Amino acid sequence: MTCLNVPNAARALRRREPRRDGVDGDRPARGRPRWPAAALSARPGAERPIGVFDSGVGGLTVLRELRGQLPSESTLYLGDEARMPYGPRPTGEVVAFTREAVRWLAAWDCKLIVLACNTATSVALELVRDETDVPVIGVIRPGAAAAVAASSRRAIGVLATSGTVRSGAYVRALRDLDPLVDVVQQACPKLVPLVEAGEADSDDAEAAIREYVGPLLEDGAVVSPAIDTLLLGCTHYPLLRERLTKVAGPRVRIVDSAATTALAVREVLESHRLTRQDADPRHRVFATGPVEHFAAVAMAIFGGAGSRIFPEIERADLAAHSRS
Repeated sequence: MTCLNVPNAARALRRREPRRDGVDGDRPARGRPRWPAAALSARPGAERPIGVFDSGVGGLTVLRELRGQLPSESTLYLGDEARMPYGPRPTGEVVAFTREAVRWLAAWDCKLIVLACNTATSVALELVRDETDVPVIGVIRPGAAAAVAASSRRAIGVLATSGTVRSGAYVRALRDLDPLVDVVQQACPKLVPLVEAGEADSDDAEAAIREYVGPLLEDGAVVSPAIDTLLLGCTHYPLLRERLTKVAGPRVRIVDSAATTALAVREVLESHRLTRQDADPRHRVFATGPVEHFAAVAMAIFGGAGSRIFPEIERADLAAHSRS
């Protein structure tokens, strides 16, 4: 496995204007800025937190990268454990849940919001940007930039939820960055439940990975040529990286959106002069489901640093907030 060259991914992220059809990007859509500078300058306060949202624990992989690249920033994480997984749900439900989550984070006065959920990004990013007066960054375009930078033969396989695959968002984003890229998508409905059950390093997880990834590695099976880069199009999937590497082998580069998403966040904060200077950041983590399970998985992701980064998992009730 080859490590992602973040500078190359950053160049890929800037290489072309994003599409105007809702695919993740940081340029205007439908002729208007997605995060007007006037709106931001009217609400100064670099000390405000960065909000991060995912359907469950997977977005913690993005949070971990944000903490590494932006150690002075405060963060507020929301995991919608009670309603995960989002992948098999109808588009309308995912959009409604994402709108609830973004409004909840906005009520906490977040200065920027990250949709650390590929399914939510694929169907709701454009809408919530139009409804929100702070920057909202998704994970699909950063993930596509990472894959384009990593691929040497322009042969990319995308592992994602059923909802993300149906949306076609990764295919559009990848071909927007490189029109000549060969892309094959693979829906992986078994993987998120395995991660959420704490079985990311299990034999069952490896069997599921072989089922999904195996055909992508055989020239002519479902794609020709066989892939040289595997893009993890769900923020839960980096938690399966050890098993994925075992199955894919050393010749396949495995990339995800965490590092390039954190880079995009940093660039937006810097461009709007919202970078926090205080060296005493604060972190809060909320879950809509059982906090005990969420805490156990979170500690496994962050290791010994977990208790320092978020000493307590709190409960969030999105439905009650929506009614208020």
